[in-house]
Amino acid sequence: MDKLSVYFNYNTSLQQRDVIKALLGVSEVYRFESDLGLPTLVGRKKYHTFSFIKDRVWKKLQGWKGKMLSRAGKEILIKAVAQSIPTYTMSVFQLPVKLCEELQALCARFWWGQVGNERKIHWLSWEKLTRPKVDGGMGFKDLRQFNLAMLAKKGWRLVQDQESLLSRCFKARYFPRSSFLESTDSPNCSFTWKSILAAKPLIQRGSCWRVGNGTSIRALRDAWIPNYPTNKVLHPAHNVEEDCMVADLIDPDTR
Repeated sequence: MDKLSVYFNYNTSLQQRDVIKALLGVSEVYRFESDLGLPTLVGRKKYHTFSFIKDRVWKKLQGWKGKMLSRAGKEILIKAVAQSIPTYTMSVFQLPVKLCEELQALCARFWWGQVGNERKIHWLSWEKLTRPKVDGGMGFKDLRQFNLAMLAKKGWRLVQDQESLLSRCFKARYFPRSSFLESTDSPNCSFTWKSILAAKPLIQRGSCWRVGNGTSIRALRDAWIPNYPTNKVLHPAHNVEEDCMVADLIDPDTR
């Protein structure tokens, strides 16, 4: 319990604070910088909030001279160290585009052997280096796309594991009367929720219903047809109603 503390919003009354602290038996803090290595309060200056990631990556790379490592050594250092540092943060927050581009620029300069203010020729663009090796690239991460993939993983967890504490908290706060895939942005929502919503289109494009009894699947609007370009009905029959469910199309007597 000595490691626990509570932080109150400015509009919490002193009486409410005293009651909560007495019930929980913890102390109050007036300024929360970070928790588990992540910023607890993200304001409007998001680039400044997450700039610590760039500093950590730069410190890892600037300690190595380009001549001391082979190409294979540089590849391992970039993939296993430099590009793995922001992974934990990217699984919770959507990093600013400017920051992602600067992180990739650090890795690109290190890959081509640029040290300090030296200027080295970049024989290939970073976009080509992020391609898989079978396609002629080096398999480096596109940090912007990787960021969305990590957030989509969190969103998929909200869809699959609806009894988890994470799912129950987000559902009660942001989509109490709908599903995650039908949820929308809301006023005064947290930056974490905004970040997960940014990856929701990625989930929608790649998800498809698995048909059971069909009672939850809308026949004309949901994606439920496998091995089909859009997974949706393209040419509905004239006698099918707009709110028709897949269950209405199933004949229970057919084996």
